[in-house]
Amino acid sequence: MTTPPSAPNPGSAASEPANRDFVPPDEPFALFAEWFALATAHEVNDPNAMALATATADGVPSVRMVLLKGVDDAEAALRGFVFYTNLESRKGGELARNPRAALSLYWKSLRRQVRVEGPVTPVDPEEADAYFASRARGSRIGAWASAQSRPLADRPELEAAVDEATRRFGPAETDGPVPRPPHWSGFRLVPWRIEFWQERPYRLHDRVVYEPGMSGWRHHRLYP
Repeated sequence: MTTPPSAPNPGSAASEPANRDFVPPDEPFALFAEWFALATAHEVNDPNAMALATATADGVPSVRMVLLKGVDDAEAALRGFVFYTNLESRKGGELARNPRAALSLYWKSLRRQVRVEGPVTPVDPEEADAYFASRARGSRIGAWASAQSRPLADRPELEAAVDEATRRFGPAETDGPVPRPPHWSGFRLVPWRIEFWQERPYRLHDRVVYEPGMSGWRHHRLYP
């Protein structure tokens, strides 16, 4: 039998900053930027952490936490949310066969959540190269060493692969660049739906949904 919480909380909204009613702007990226800036100021760790859901071609879902690594500005041809991965990983294989995904960012310090759904496209190689080069050298070496999502006998096997990649490329930046592996790149989720949720007292939460239309974004509210 499931045991309910001993002291149910009927709805404590976040106290800093307080969640109050708001007028949704015309397009969602401005609102996302505003909320993400608050999350960056208030979240203890990783305000860019997000749950990424993918599915097989048959519709079997899987979900995992990844890091949001980019949000396109207004000048971009396609505005979306960018993340990176090993293309031979489980999520990489699922996105290759079923290029649609959903993501959710939840900021506990704000009691706010953003959900995004839409098709996924690979980033350009130049964009992937630029981001890969910005990573710590150890992370770049790790991308060569890890056969992500495949069986691993034990930790020493992984450490041996890292040692081998380190000998190949060298441990220091003075040893030269670590190129991006051909099996490592990024994806851009271009939203066809974005929902903004914020906690309000007594479960009477705010929910605002944006969807693209013929002449820009349209939005409406949902019952909590």
